[in-house]
Amino acid sequence: MRVRVNIQELQAQQQFHVHQKVTMMVNRYRIFADDGAGQPGALVAFVEQKRMTFKEHVTLYADEDKRSVLASFKARKVIDLASAYDVVTPDGQQVGVFGKKFGKSLLRSTWQFDQPGQPSISITERSMGLALFRRVWDVIPWVGDLPFPLKYHFDFVRDGATLGTVDKKTRFRDHYLVRIEDGSLDRRLVLAQAVALDALQSR
Repeated sequence: MRVRVNIQELQAQQQFHVHQKVTMMVNRYRIFADDGAGQPGALVAFVEQKRMTFKEHVTLYADEDKRSVLASFKARKVIDLASAYDVVTPDGQQVGVFGKKFGKSLLRSTWQFDQPGQPSISITERSMGLALFRRVWDVIPWVGDLPFPLKYHFDFVRDGATLGTVDKKTRFRDHYLVRIEDGSLDRRLVLAQAVALDALQSR
């Protein structure tokens, strides 16, 4: 029995909770709608991302049994730091495109998010200070890894207006709160981008 995917109900959601669980070979993400009180409610998507792949192809399923597909995203190039990722529906219709802006990301992680018929959106790490701190720490050879994980956040911005955010909720677990201020943004594209901000951020 296939799971019924109600895109209208998904589109009506303004907040999502993204929880990641790391295993040996796969990153798993469970995405929940907000319950109205700021906590995870119903599961709306399930994602498995294989680690150490040469060309990313990630599917967003409607449930953990993977009986129905919401969308998927796939890299256009193999192991390319500036590769674009096409987000498509199960029947191949394009939902949008996102990709990391390699040059701008040298100082602060920056992505570009494009939905058909709309101007581009810049997705930028919110804190320049935190971004620079992480980069400086990475190039100091004798100190090793950070003694504690950092909480860093991203803003979806177009023409100076913030249309959405992705905030890391916890320091030691990869739990994120996704807020969407613009009703026209396709939630499938936003959720694909939110997964990528965790899964592909270090590339």
